[in-house]
Amino acid sequence: MDVDRVLLDALFRGRLVELRERAEEAGLSKSGSVEVLRARLIQNQVLGDVDLSWDSIQSMSHKDIGGVLKLFGVKSSGSHKERRQRLWLHLNFDSRRLTVERLAEMERDELHELCQRLELPLTGNRTVLMGHVAGVLTSQANGWGRIKRSLWRSGLPEVFEVEAVAAEDDSEMVEAEQDDAVVDLEPEFEVPSPNAVLEDAGDALIHELDKVEPSVQGDLLTIQARVEDLERMIGTILRGHGGRWGNEEEALLIRLAERRGWPLERDEVRSRVISVATNIAEIKGAEIGDGPKQRVDSVEALDRVRERMRYAETLISESNEE
Repeated sequence: MDVDRVLLDALFRGRLVELRERAEEAGLSKSGSVEVLRARLIQNQVLGDVDLSWDSIQSMSHKDIGGVLKLFGVKSSGSHKERRQRLWLHLNFDSRRLTVERLAEMERDELHELCQRLELPLTGNRTVLMGHVAGVLTSQANGWGRIKRSLWRSGLPEVFEVEAVAAEDDSEMVEAEQDDAVVDLEPEFEVPSPNAVLEDAGDALIHELDKVEPSVQGDLLTIQARVEDLERMIGTILRGHGGRWGNEEEALLIRLAERRGWPLERDEVRSRVISVATNIAEIKGAEIGDGPKQRVDSVEALDRVRERMRYAETLISESNEE
């Protein structure tokens, strides 16, 4: 299924405040838990062209419904009926509220409605109906209502980000393919930056933080917490652009970060992110463009990185001697 995977990645990683802002901008209800909001946003923004009504879910093939469950980030295995039940529950309920204990508080009509939607027998008294629903909730426990832990921690695999970069710059890639041009990428682009580089980047983002407005402080601290994601995006862009880093690559970085929900509306925040990104790209061995280099003093930054790396080597040597 062809979907905006960069947006999907941002929704998987998004926190409650960010998801509420997205919902408000899209004109959607921003009520509910983070998981309820995430499911609502995925349904409306990622799968907006897919009919996910109960009747439509009933007509989905086994394969298609499994693919939709994966896009929502929940368990996708099981029988066809189990998949239908799981998807409908994920779209319509909060798993923290619809529990076996909660069933005891429901009226018979509510239980009857649940049985109908979960494709369960509709006959019997209230206790019988409650038992039918409880059986499904028990068998589907932890399969819906919460995305997989790996998704909210790390997002989608990096290959999806690479695809997004290619899509942003497809004209250049097509031209390169037509010319049969093969670019020998520097190995530095493939290797994650040392911790010293990440620490220095984080420090540069919040340099003299007390001198900027409180709103800017909050944005910078949010981005500082994602400095590893920033470094990965820079490496991805360098790989896709033959090791070049200039105005075009800076603009692409900002677009990707914005689609992830990063707070980059303010000029001061953008400027710092670009400055830090240019430093990281240069340390990775990128060819810096001819335009103005908006960056923190690179000599000072490199000195700080080298100092930290020497200190780390000293610790390793001492540990080996022991």
